[in-house]
Amino acid sequence: MKNKSYLIFIFISLSLIITTIPVFAHKVNIFACEEGNEVYTESYFNDGKKCIHSKIEVFNDKEIKLTEGLTDDKGIFIFSIPESTYLKIVLTASAGHRAEYILELGDSGEGLPDSEIETKEMISEKILNENVAFYTSKNEISLIINEALDEKLSPILREIKKSQEDDISFSEIIGGIGYIFGIFGIIAYFLSRKK
Repeated sequence: MKNKSYLIFIFISLSLIITTIPVFAHKVNIFACEEGNEVYTESYFNDGKKCIHSKIEVFNDKEIKLTEGLTDDKGIFIFSIPESTYLKIVLTASAGHRAEYILELGDSGEGLPDSEIETKEMISEKILNENVAFYTSKNEISLIINEALDEKLSPILREIKKSQEDDISFSEIIGGIGYIFGIFGIIAYFLSRKK
């Protein structure tokens, strides 16, 4: 009678473990970051597979749809920065899997008045027109440095955002408890067998 109860306990524990494993494989993630005048998004399943041709919708803080589109073969979707500074990006992948990402866009002007902000084209035209061999102002240096940093740091920002997405879910907690019960069940079974 004792052996039957241990076997039932082990069977139930293994069933819990097995049922939580497929859930992990189908969790979908999305992250986004601002790169220049565009927003870059990357979508993937928990096992690392890319979300191919999945629908992405972008909403502002008032839940008004700003744009939508499909991810490419690498799970990437890029769109121009809208006027809103708050973006809610919603991914709808296959079989109804859904993920959301909130992106608050930074102020690209860094507090400078519009009259002091110069674009790359304006700077190069200014240098050529004045026939100056080398001319830089504080704004020009700042613009050059910001562009170089954005380009070089974008992969690091992607990795940071990926690591922030790895939250412990309820199914992971239940799976962990199932593993613990399963291990104790196996130990109890072998201990009772020795007696």
